[in-house]
Amino acid sequence: MRRAPALALASALALASGVASANPLDTYGFGSRETAMGGAVSASVRGTHASYYNPAGLADTTGFELALGYFRAAHYLSTNGQDNQVDPVRGMNGGLVLPGHVFQVPIAFGIGVHLPDDRISRVRALRQEQPRWEMYDNRNQRLYFATNLALRPFKWLAVGGGLSFMSSTRGRLDITGSANIFRPSQSEVRHEVDADLTAVRYPQAGVKVDLSDSVRAAMVYRGEFQLGLDLTARLRGDISRLTTALYELETHSVNNFLPRQIVLGGSWDIRPWWTANLDLTWIEWSAYVAPVASLNVNLDIPPPQGGWPATITPPETPAPIRLQPLRLSNRIVPRLGTEVLAVQRPRLDVAVRGGYEWAKSPIERQTEGVTYLDLDRHTISAGVGLAARSLVAEIPGEIRVDVHGQLSVMPEETTLKSRPSDFIGDYRASGHIWNLGTTVTFTLDGASRKEAP
Repeated sequence: MRRAPALALASALALASGVASANPLDTYGFGSRETAMGGAVSASVRGTHASYYNPAGLADTTGFELALGYFRAAHYLSTNGQDNQVDPVRGMNGGLVLPGHVFQVPIAFGIGVHLPDDRISRVRALRQEQPRWEMYDNRNQRLYFATNLALRPFKWLAVGGGLSFMSSTRGRLDITGSANIFRPSQSEVRHEVDADLTAVRYPQAGVKVDLSDSVRAAMVYRGEFQLGLDLTARLRGDISRLTTALYELETHSVNNFLPRQIVLGGSWDIRPWWTANLDLTWIEWSAYVAPVASLNVNLDIPPPQGGWPATITPPETPAPIRLQPLRLSNRIVPRLGTEVLAVQRPRLDVAVRGGYEWAKSPIERQTEGVTYLDLDRHTISAGVGLAARSLVAEIPGEIRVDVHGQLSVMPEETTLKSRPSDFIGDYRASGHIWNLGTTVTFTLDGASRKEAP
């Protein structure tokens, strides 16, 4: 019977925190061309991957397009020189675009998908005192699905928008039966589990304006979303025919959070074969919902007639956990990207790309209590793309193969705790992330080309 208090307390602590973070596409990119350019593509993105970066870019697709890619990002994040074993991110991404016309106005419908190859969804519960890499530790196991519609009402203007979908979780666990504390092998327990996945939708929209033949501007809006995790547990049973115990637990947390974002971007064709891009992304991290759960526990074990035997101490209801708030600051993330059409032949183009991103951590240093790890991140990226046209006479299309490599570096920082008795104490944190991937894209009637030097 003495194990019951430990069981109740362990359950409460296990559910006291659900790790929350942003969208994996924000950090690891969506498509090899776009990732190689540091994500600075809101004013120049076209085809399938416009479903994420700027839905208005779908309107520039002139033929049916299908894309499929794969990437893997490996984390090397450490504290005090010890690797924290943060899981790698790997999975497929892609989608399709169906263009057409309505009353001579070009329109396009697009679908974008990111599918992890390990898990569709993941919940990882930690004590709030447990250190964790808040922006990376749980964000990889997320399915992304978006549908968008774009049109070009004027030659110089394209607009687009749609919805992205995630799913929140509601779960229930019922356990009934009898527990024989004198002969545990004679205990009988029955359980019932019920889970429900509810779709969560958030909007996104974009505009792209051709200021001239060589200069374009863009603005993109991405809405906020929260993935909720609601769990209830009910344990009811007879204890050695002495009494009937009831243990009820209810918890609510936000398992994943995407802040509202506004992107302002520009693209300039310095030469017909050389393009330079700049994106500035405002992220509303101040609306962040702390990744800790509200917890309600009810434990009712009435004493048997005549009181408890001297050898048995009944458990008590666990004391409420004091949740410590986590405050984040809004950030503006600059991204730079460039693309050079190095080779142009009647049936083959070769493009070389590069990019840079600087993301200042929205989390202030944790000098007491909780320890949510995060550091400023400098990301450099590069890639190559090959486009082959009309390989088969019967299919007048274009096949593009893009590859990318990306390195994110987080310089070491030391955090000094304000209290010597702190659960974690002073610590040093540093890390880097490698991201490698490729994307294959097929366009039915070929893509528009720039002129080589």
